[in-house]
Amino acid sequence: MSLPRHPLILIPARLASTRLPDKPLADIAGQPMIVQVWRRAMEADLGPVVVAAAEREIVAAVEAAGGKAVLTDPNHPSGSDRIFEALQKLDPQNRHDAILNVQGDLPTLDPQSIRLALAPLAQPLVDIATLVTEITSAEERQAAQVVKAVVSFAPGAKIGRALYFSRTLVPSGEGAHWHHIGLYAYRRAALERFVSLPVGVLEQREKLEQLRALENGMRIDAHLVDAVPLGVDTPADLEKARAVLGRPNSGKSL
Repeated sequence: MSLPRHPLILIPARLASTRLPDKPLADIAGQPMIVQVWRRAMEADLGPVVVAAAEREIVAAVEAAGGKAVLTDPNHPSGSDRIFEALQKLDPQNRHDAILNVQGDLPTLDPQSIRLALAPLAQPLVDIATLVTEITSAEERQAAQVVKAVVSFAPGAKIGRALYFSRTLVPSGEGAHWHHIGLYAYRRAALERFVSLPVGVLEQREKLEQLRALENGMRIDAHLVDAVPLGVDTPADLEKARAVLGRPNSGKSL
């Protein structure tokens, strides 16, 4: 077993946001948020990092910081569709064998988590890899916005097969529950297949895109990590990220 040899990290970003308009350009420690995310992805040191942007303003912000961005259709229904368009533009020769989809609103993401998201692809039967962490609070167990992953972990294992995802608490019975972190690593062929599939029945019901893959027999494995990264969705989240990244050397070790 071996990891993909030529991964590409793509960061989808768009200005439209109902709760925090223009959030990719929000200033955090002197840099737009999308630049902070790009820096975390670069620190993972896995391969090239490119922002798949819906607007020219995002492209300009990334390029001003020395990064690379590609302009994509602003009307894509999901980040998966956006990164697939970017992949086609960036790599028509099929040089990259794995694509990591890093959300553009995770400015404090630990670069090590990006590396761990790739690890399940060492198993050749895995199509898509992702991350989970253990739910430790009653509030998270009941919150519909916290996506729960049903994962089959062998005793002591850090990687397990994801069997289902839900907004309700599953499975029943005693044992740990897992909070899904929406960072994905796709084999190139898996991403190509995924974006070609019709929206699934369970995907529509749960409003969870990853269920489309499971409904069509694709295998998703999850790597266990220590904590959920701070996602910036509201002004309060933005202030938390500013507090973290405003600390001395905070961009070096998160």
